[in-house]
Amino acid sequence: MVKILSSSSVSYCKLLQGCANAVCTFSLMLLLAGFSRDAFAQADVLTVYRGATLIDGTDHAPQSNVSILVRAERIEAIRPAAELPPAGSKVVDVSGLYILPGLINTHVHIATATTREQALSLMRRDLYSGVTAERDMAGDTRQLAELARAALLGEVAGPDIYYAALMAGPSFFKDPRTHAAARGAVAGNVPWMKAVTPQTDLHIAVAEARGTGATAIKIYADLSPELVGAITREAHSQGMLVWAHATVFPATAMQVAEAGVDSVSHAAMLAITDPPNTYAESHLHPAAEEMYTNGLGPQLPGLLQEMKRRGTILDATLFVYKDIPASNAKHPEIHPVDTLDLAARATHAAYETGVPISTGTDSEDEKNKDWSPLRDELVLLQDKAGMRPEDVIHSATAVGARTIGQYTNLGTVEPGKLADLVFLTKNPLDGVQAFSTVVLTVKRGNQFWRRDYESNDKNDQAGK
Repeated sequence: MVKILSSSSVSYCKLLQGCANAVCTFSLMLLLAGFSRDAFAQADVLTVYRGATLIDGTDHAPQSNVSILVRAERIEAIRPAAELPPAGSKVVDVSGLYILPGLINTHVHIATATTREQALSLMRRDLYSGVTAERDMAGDTRQLAELARAALLGEVAGPDIYYAALMAGPSFFKDPRTHAAARGAVAGNVPWMKAVTPQTDLHIAVAEARGTGATAIKIYADLSPELVGAITREAHSQGMLVWAHATVFPATAMQVAEAGVDSVSHAAMLAITDPPNTYAESHLHPAAEEMYTNGLGPQLPGLLQEMKRRGTILDATLFVYKDIPASNAKHPEIHPVDTLDLAARATHAAYETGVPISTGTDSEDEKNKDWSPLRDELVLLQDKAGMRPEDVIHSATAVGARTIGQYTNLGTVEPGKLADLVFLTKNPLDGVQAFSTVVLTVKRGNQFWRRDYESNDKNDQAGK
């Protein structure tokens, strides 16, 4: 049972919420003050991107030879390029290119064990790769809040950042990554890295997490089904999303889905039929292989139907499995598991069932420093999971926007939405490898030409 709030804790929680409201009001004042000098001052400047083919992220067929009219940070209109641009507008000739919504990476970690300079470098690389928004799946929210603000205000070149505060059982906080994300404090005892037990006052714990600026609670590991459900209900009651590992150890994937979380991460975890009691045990040999001995398992069809019914989004993260070896020399008696193949087959089954799939990476490619690994995730979803290119694009845009709770602003190219756009030289409907041909990213109306990244890769310019 989750502890009932005492009258004193209710008063304390109200005080916390009052403080959080004051902080939000002050932050909004600062935000408006910053934009009054920049975007608002340019509200009468109309930029027309003229002549490209539009793939808008909806079910509409591609529209050739269109003009996208952008004023300040939002899309004002979409018109045929044959129409003359309005007098006084700034015309950008994008003839022969393909326009799509900005890409959304739904699984990054830019503030776990990185310096500010390293984080800024990753953000800049991702933006110039066509990524205009990212979901950080638990890190140091002190750093994330500052980075999110700087990217939002255009002080640095980077995607908009939406991030989580993590909750897990006390045993999980032996993990060294949690200590890296709580430097200067005690992991498990801070609002963004919280150890949860049946005695935890969840109302206050969620309120404190919300006060970090987090969009969601991430449910990670070592929690019972009852606690997963209690955290989810409390987070939703306070207007926060809930992002979870597909298996929480000991809570199963079905129990996580039944708890009503908004998204689950890691497709291979859908195949775990009998999870060990802790996350740490799941990484021990031979336990790691034994979790997958039944392949996809008989529980998968029912699980996927439950996810479809609830609209639970699958953050497949095929990229993170790419370099995991499919063998175990220490335990040759156990059949080796190809986790990439397993994850791809689970993702394909989810796709065929109609489960919404988002595009997250959860890892870096040490061999490629110049492009976001999201390019590789898109190709894996197409080539390994058997998704059609148009559905991969939908996952990387509209589904990504839903995942971070921003579909009213992001994910499609429509009037009124943010001017987050990516321009390619090749048609991605012929294959998502076309995202290697990004020539221009527009984020909140600001232009970031790929050629500038190649010639100025050490700078953190806000755009041109």
